[in-house]
Amino acid sequence: MTKVTYLPGFRDSIHDAQRTFRGLLDANARPGTPYHNSADMSVPLGVTPACGAACLTLLDLDVVVWLQPSFAEQVRDWLLFHAGCRFTQYPEEANFALIQDLAALPELSIFNWGTAEKPEASTTLLIQVESLEMGKPVILTGSGILDQQEISPTLPHHFWDFWMQNHQAYPQGVDVFLFTKNAVMGLPRTTKLELK
Repeated sequence: MTKVTYLPGFRDSIHDAQRTFRGLLDANARPGTPYHNSADMSVPLGVTPACGAACLTLLDLDVVVWLQPSFAEQVRDWLLFHAGCRFTQYPEEANFALIQDLAALPELSIFNWGTAEKPEASTTLLIQVESLEMGKPVILTGSGILDQQEISPTLPHHFWDFWMQNHQAYPQGVDVFLFTKNAVMGLPRTTKLELK
């Protein structure tokens, strides 16, 4: 069945995708450091421009996506039209998961954590948050962080409990990108957390 959406993707598809990919790489390499995304695009209701840009950059025909059920059907149609990705109802089958309500997420272990032989086969979570600066402060250490990095995204407290379990499973575990309207912050599984 052919899906049609009236919302365009990138207005400058090549350069916007290149800039977005560079920002995602930098965010992953320097955990806890926010990177601004200036991609010019329209997105469906419920998706931030920064997260939408990441979706159109990372998702393609070979990717399986788990969409949190709280997203409207228009989001699925938009991703299918622009990225051609496949969808699953089962989080453990997903290469990427798109999340907007962490309070409704039971735990990170519902996703694919990869295996000891193939840790790279794990799910990458694209999580939308209200702010990267208005939540409870936590301290990050690990690869890509010179000494320590304090962050305070608006995440529920139980997320950090999940994150500690995720980090302890290294080299298995999920990687996370946090998105606000126009910024992204990376939390790779190598990042260690201390509650402040």
